[in-house]
Amino acid sequence: MKFILSALLLFAFPSFAQEDLMSLIDDDEKTQTVESTFKSTRLISGQTTETRSAGILDFVISHRFGRVNEGIEQFYGLDDSQIRLGLDYGITDKLNIGIGRSSFQKIVDGMIKYKVLTQQTGTKSVPISLVAFASLAIKTGSGAFSNPNADNPFGDRLYYTFQALVSRKFNTNFSLQLMPTFVHRNLVPSSAYPNDIIALGVGGRYKITKRVAINAEYFPQLTEKATGTYDALSFGVDIETGGHVFQVHITNSRSMIEQGFVSETTGNWGDGDIHIGFNISRVFDLSPNK
Repeated sequence: MKFILSALLLFAFPSFAQEDLMSLIDDDEKTQTVESTFKSTRLISGQTTETRSAGILDFVISHRFGRVNEGIEQFYGLDDSQIRLGLDYGITDKLNIGIGRSSFQKIVDGMIKYKVLTQQTGTKSVPISLVAFASLAIKTGSGAFSNPNADNPFGDRLYYTFQALVSRKFNTNFSLQLMPTFVHRNLVPSSAYPNDIIALGVGGRYKITKRVAINAEYFPQLTEKATGTYDALSFGVDIETGGHVFQVHITNSRSMIEQGFVSETTGNWGDGDIHIGFNISRVFDLSPNK
């Protein structure tokens, strides 16, 4: 009897182990990563939960024209253009870094972006994607200060932004993102301007065709706004053209980085202070195995 029991256990153990292994494989096969929540790493002005893969360099060209209500003399703002040139690089699939230069206020900015969670369906379901984002901006132009002749240390030119980007792709067509944001400004023009701004951004994407989607983005400030500033509100269209993503939009904000459009938007939609703009994203594969 002992021999029979021992023999049964010897045969049963590998069988159980095989079943457990097959169960793990089945679980992995039943778990799928949700892809293409957004078409680009940027929704309109702000970031999305999309990150570039390891070894991918993303060259982003952003334009903002003048205000539409400037009339025909300024060709409805098209005679007046500001530009930002940016380079984002995927160190890993989850960790991206970037640097950019804006002609608007002569700003140089750097950012770091890390994907904490990726939305998944199936056995190991994860309902959201979560990305941590931080940026540092430096105003290099003389217009950074209300009194350019004052003895301002370098630290007065620094601005910090921290965000948690939380997104969910509900179906093939619709994605939604929340963007709680904290901005700190080392120097402000007067006590009427807060150094710290908290905003709760919200944005969404709706896919119309395989290559075209419409976007919206809104950053209401939860802290008291300075006089003459407004919440940034933008609408846009994404057009995917092979290696490019072309984004055209209208917005009340002139700035193309978080520090600016979250805390320093001076355009009022009600007065027609609307800017036409666009982003062009072109990726280059710099992976060592290419």
